[in-house]
Amino acid sequence: MTTTTAYDRLRSELDASGARYRLIEHPPEGRTEIVSGYRGNAVEQAAKCLVVLVKLGKRTSKYFLAVVPGDRKIDLDRLKQLAGGSYVAFASTDKAETLAGSPSGTILPFSFHPDLELVADPALTEQPEIFFNAARLDRSLALRTEDYLRIAQPRLVPITL
Repeated sequence: MTTTTAYDRLRSELDASGARYRLIEHPPEGRTEIVSGYRGNAVEQAAKCLVVLVKLGKRTSKYFLAVVPGDRKIDLDRLKQLAGGSYVAFASTDKAETLAGSPSGTILPFSFHPDLELVADPALTEQPEIFFNAARLDRSLALRTEDYLRIAQPRLVPITL
């Protein structure tokens, strides 16, 4: 899946679901703290998206798309416990980009891949709107949080430190 395809699929799903969102053009940037300034949102309103590998056994692994507020750090051990795993680490860049369908720094808070389980920290629900790069470094979305929860249907679990 190319970046354009992930972007187009996102827009198509949001439009078909009647989501309330705004597109925001900005200079190319993938780092949450910097791009939040370009977009004009508080860092805690940003949806930071990380692909995490959890090993469940010697030959079994599971990948999670962990979505956390931009001002928080992910608790990898919590995610490992949640999955009943024996090892946890960030996925390799190649694997993360393949599963997410877009380059690092542009990963969406939606999973379009069957091998990528979507988990979000409940702190995201404290904001009326979330902001994230839209599978592109130069374009972001501001999406109503209630629409995000309705459409993406993430598993809400505390996964931040």
